[in-house]
Order: sequence, then structure tokens, then C-alpha cells
Amino acid sequence: MSHAFYSDAAEKSRVELTRGERAAVEAIRVSLETDPRRGAPMPGSDLRVVDLEPEETGGGRGISVVYRHDEALDAVLIVWLVAGP
Repeated sequence: MSHAFYSDAAEKSRVELTRGERAAVEAIRVSLETDPRRGAPMPGSDLRVVDLEPEETGGGRGISVVYRHDEALDAVLIVWLVAGP
């Protein structure tokens, strides 16, 4: 089981989310501890992304959770949270 953490930038973005959006993002963070390869790979980088639909966030916005998994450290770093319109 990996450990998943928020970067400083992701933590600042998380504070600005609605309660439902924060809950959806936290659910993704917890699920990444169990399955750190669940997101889609981003071309040309070692980053992966999980897209949350507006229905999943309880709000009017979709959110992309961008993260990096380090197998040697057995850890996930959530790098960015990108909230859409």
C-alpha cells in the first residue's frame, strides 16, 4: 500500500474547492494509496491523471487530479488539482 500526499500547490488549490469537491478529491487520494496506477498516463511525462466528472464532485465543475507515483518510495504525490468550468 502506497502513501499519497498533496504538494504545496495542490494543498492550496484544495482549500479553494467546495466541500463536495474536496470530498471527491480526498476519495481519489485514498484510492491512490491502494491502486497508484489507476489514472491515465500523460503523454511524454511520468505524470498520471484522474478526471472527476461534475456529478462526482457534487458541484458544477469537473476536476483533474494530476499525480506522480514513485515505485521506489512507494508513494504518490498529487502535484496539481485542476478545476474546470
